[in-house]
Amino acid sequence: MDAIRRTPPRPIDVTAVFPQLAPLARTAIRLHPRPGSPSPRDSSVGGPLLWPADEPWPYCDERHEWYDEQAGEQRVGPNAMLPVAQLYVRDVPLLRPPGQADLLQVLWCPCEHPPEYKPPTALVWRTAAEVTGILAAPPEPSVLEYGDNYVPEPCLLTPEQVTEYPNVLALDQETQRQVEDWNTWQAAGVAMDTSYEDGPHEYYLDALSVAPGWKVGGCPPWGLTDPVARFCAECGAGMSPLLTIASDEWLPDGHSWIPYEDQALTTLDDPGTANPPKVQVSKGNHLQLYVCPESPDHPHTDLIQ
Repeated sequence: MDAIRRTPPRPIDVTAVFPQLAPLARTAIRLHPRPGSPSPRDSSVGGPLLWPADEPWPYCDERHEWYDEQAGEQRVGPNAMLPVAQLYVRDVPLLRPPGQADLLQVLWCPCEHPPEYKPPTALVWRTAAEVTGILAAPPEPSVLEYGDNYVPEPCLLTPEQVTEYPNVLALDQETQRQVEDWNTWQAAGVAMDTSYEDGPHEYYLDALSVAPGWKVGGCPPWGLTDPVARFCAECGAGMSPLLTIASDEWLPDGHSWIPYEDQALTTLDDPGTANPPKVQVSKGNHLQLYVCPESPDHPHTDLIQ
């Protein structure tokens, strides 16, 4: 990974305006997936996995129907999962793997399943050095829903650490009130565009809180719903954000997050530049994966935002 991506510094130090946000800061690692030809030894989105040749490939066991052209008949059965991301701890040190593991592999079924209409996911932790024979030709899914929306384009990663602050919906009521008060910002001497006068919290959301795009860790981008706490089904512990699978790398109102290296693109709102993996989750939302901080062996959970 020779290329780099550098997010510009935030327009202001938000903790200078709202000191109570300082202890709420969270580290995130933006993955910055960009088209490439990853190998199984690379961290990637949509690339080949370092999968042992003698290990069964994961399948989604929920109901799928498809027409088998070779057999000339309708079939029902499990669906092979697709690689979504492969993350080596050397590239993404924010990961906290179990034991000696140094590699996280994320797969999903490329179909939305009820009742929440999202793709089921699988997480696999492994130790890369223990993989000697690599599976050359993983099985392909029989069913692809919504065309290629759930088939990530192969991308290499240029991970970058950034600092985030909670979405305004996750703040206590008094802090929300202050963030939504134009006079608070003016009293602090913030040179904010007057277009935000009727909603200064939008400035906080657009430029100062949660980074867009694919990332590990950080803060949830609430908005589709109010904040929803996630608890481990095994032990009841509050779960932590692991991975955000995004439908875009930046939004029309969030250009301050565009890395310096991408700012020369002529059409920053074009899907081809704002969404290199070409993934569309639930009509343009994001899928967040959460894990138990007590044990990575406990079942993970997910949430559409």
